[in-house]
Amino acid sequence: MHYIAHPTAVIDEGCTIGEGTRIWHFTHIMPDCVIGEDCNIGQNVVVSPKVKLGRNVKVQNNVSLYTGVECEDDVFLGPSCVFTNVINPRSAVARRDQYLRTLVKKGASIGANATIVCGHDIGRYAFIGAGAVVTKEVPDHALVVGNPAKRIGWMSEFGHRLQFDPEGMATCPESGDRYQLKDGSVQRIP
Repeated sequence: MHYIAHPTAVIDEGCTIGEGTRIWHFTHIMPDCVIGEDCNIGQNVVVSPKVKLGRNVKVQNNVSLYTGVECEDDVFLGPSCVFTNVINPRSAVARRDQYLRTLVKKGASIGANATIVCGHDIGRYAFIGAGAVVTKEVPDHALVVGNPAKRIGWMSEFGHRLQFDPEGMATCPESGDRYQLKDGSVQRIP
């Protein structure tokens, strides 16, 4: 075992957990999960069967990750955020064969208490504000807030809001990286 788990964590058989990962108090990791290297899974987290987490994913306390969720590398999931996996749940109707996939792409951050409705992917380096309810696809680098979540700006890979000049160019104040806004999407200029 090359990961660390608190004694109160429940880790079911059949999951794969990467080296250097830390799993904290009262967390339940269910069968057939794949958790990458160097992840941090906070306390009271539920990771349902077949969830996939890439490398260096940070999952804060009280997060629910249901079957169908996949997070790429370097994703941040804020406290008490939640993902759904069925679009029209009913207690009396079994829909386990209707779970929808939600992909959270590399470097995205999801704020505290946000809800991600299933079947809507979150773009690379997107930033979901605290309490937002995501009901549609979120583009790369987008900053979205509210219920339903709406795009109000764009974010750098370092998590700073980008201010574009009239030519559609912006510079991250921390990294100095340059970004271009063109045809409604943002890309970092290599």
